[in-house]
Amino acid sequence: MNDDNQYIRFDWAIKHILRDKANFDILEGLISVLLGEDVKIEEILESEANQENANDKFNRVDIKAKNSKGHIIIVEVQLTRQLYYLERILYGTCKAITEHINIGDNYDQVKKVYSISILYCDFGQGDDYVYHGQTVFKGIHSGNDLLVNIKEEGVIVPHLPREVFPEYYLIRVNAYDKLPENPLDEWLTYLKTGKIKEDTHTPGLQAVREKLRVLAMTKKERQAYDAHIENIRFQNDVLNTAREEGREEGFDEGREEGLEAGRAEGRAEGRAEGIEIGLEKGRIETLAIVARAMKLQGMAMEEIIKLTGLTTDEINAL
Repeated sequence: MNDDNQYIRFDWAIKHILRDKANFDILEGLISVLLGEDVKIEEILESEANQENANDKFNRVDIKAKNSKGHIIIVEVQLTRQLYYLERILYGTCKAITEHINIGDNYDQVKKVYSISILYCDFGQGDDYVYHGQTVFKGIHSGNDLLVNIKEEGVIVPHLPREVFPEYYLIRVNAYDKLPENPLDEWLTYLKTGKIKEDTHTPGLQAVREKLRVLAMTKKERQAYDAHIENIRFQNDVLNTAREEGREEGFDEGREEGLEAGRAEGRAEGRAEGIEIGLEKGRIETLAIVARAMKLQGMAMEEIIKLTGLTTDEINAL
């Protein structure tokens, strides 16, 4: 891609640029395309992950906004795999709900929350690149949706529970591998490759082409941005190397143990058991290598524990 047609990565933009009211149209475009409705952002709310810190290259990046309907929208970029990611985004939506209702308020003040995760890491197994989750109540015999009556502007109206409960969108960027066929695909193409069609009419992407050109950055901004890109390359190289080394070592050890077990219990059974043992050892080796690399980068102990699942004693022993 030519330098004059190079656009700033979304994870950098969401941390440094998209909180400016003048750039709300970029975020509004992505959310509108994903939700299938016109979204207008009123303000950006405080979020724990807004802050700069020494471990920025390993941290998630997120932005929390309120739209014109009063809904809370959390857009998060995740660069590395996390073992308990689903639990964390559930905690994030629950925290957003409790943070935006005052003591003594009625429950009708509970805000609808949308959680949008842009994942640049391997996450789950499935044949799609965008997944949508919501809470539904269905009759176990009829299969029909439950309608709940609530008061809205002085009138009792029926609502579906999913209109109240949080909704989740998981965008698996690495799983996207096709030519764009619709506005959502165009956004995925930008998120993965940084490329945007010159004649695009997709909401938000026109603004990206105007406002997120790398060449428009100051020298200081460009230096910081280049360092960010290099940190991502280094991080991915460390994780990929650790994964491959752990897999190879695990298969080798597993194969040997499998052969020994096979002599006693049968060749086929031993091979299966050996591979299983090897995969587990490979996984543990991989986590240890990753944790060691994170320690060398000065990453906080609690973050290493969250990302690897290792204990404090196991990490200190590395």
